[in-house]
Amino acid sequence: MSANGQNRHARTSRLARKLAAAGTGAAVLALPLIGATTASAATPAAATTATTATTATTAATAYPDNLDGWIRESLDIMAQHGIPGTYEGIHRNIMRESSGNPLAINNWDINAINGTPSKGLLQVIDPTFQAYHVPGTSWDPYDPVANITAACNYAADRYGSMDNVFSAY
Repeated sequence: MSANGQNRHARTSRLARKLAAAGTGAAVLALPLIGATTASAATPAAATTATTATTATTAATAYPDNLDGWIRESLDIMAQHGIPGTYEGIHRNIMRESSGNPLAINNWDINAINGTPSKGLLQVIDPTFQAYHVPGTSWDPYDPVANITAACNYAADRYGSMDNVFSAY
């Protein structure tokens, strides 16, 4: 047997003697600690992975309740339905139509005179809103996301994209 083999055997024997001298209680106490250390090391990593996945999902679907968030949410819905448009084109038209007020209503133009005033961020009349409503959004024309998405759907059908609208439409 080589010298290395004898040294290993001697070290193993010393460890066995120490455990025997300490009694089986020490070995029994040591085993749960070793198992617990291994299990504890795996648990945080798994928990971190699950938390990260949940956070990513939540972050992907959480939008601020303001003009920026409404436009971004609308753009995501529009992308799912193949409706073209850009943030800049939508924002430009919202600022011209309602100055960013989701409760804006036009009570003076021909539509209002005919009983169907323009409403919401992009000043959509009810028949147009209903005809161009996009599934997954509210049926309330004052709902910012529903209003933006329906108006962009209408603009895409009529002008190719909301980006091509530079005046009342």
